[in-house]
Amino acid sequence: MAHRLLKIATVYFVLAVCLGAYMGASQDHTFLSVHAHLNLLGWVSLAIIGCIYLLKPKLATTRLAQLHFWLHNIGAPVLLVAVAFIHSGSVEIAGPIAGISSIVTVIGIMCFAVNLWRGIDRA
Repeated sequence: MAHRLLKIATVYFVLAVCLGAYMGASQDHTFLSVHAHLNLLGWVSLAIIGCIYLLKPKLATTRLAQLHFWLHNIGAPVLLVAVAFIHSGSVEIAGPIAGISSIVTVIGIMCFAVNLWRGIDRA
């Protein structure tokens, strides 16, 4: 699980850097919030969680860890695309999708939090 999280975090990092480079070169910062979310929800959060699971491998073997991984990595990409569409002017369609995908992502993060709180002392 730790290795999967670190690999997927790296994908988010590459996407964030590419988007940042595009925005800098074009001077079009329309997708600044997408760039920030790619970095924080993708790269930073998942890399830190991957490192926690490297340090405490028992935490990575739980059902909550699996749920977090899948909910986070289904919810976050959908959220990022929806936010991009919102900033492009498609609020009516993308707004509800952003809301639902945010909830999915938050539930995933809550799974991680519960997993950590329940298991950190035993791990």
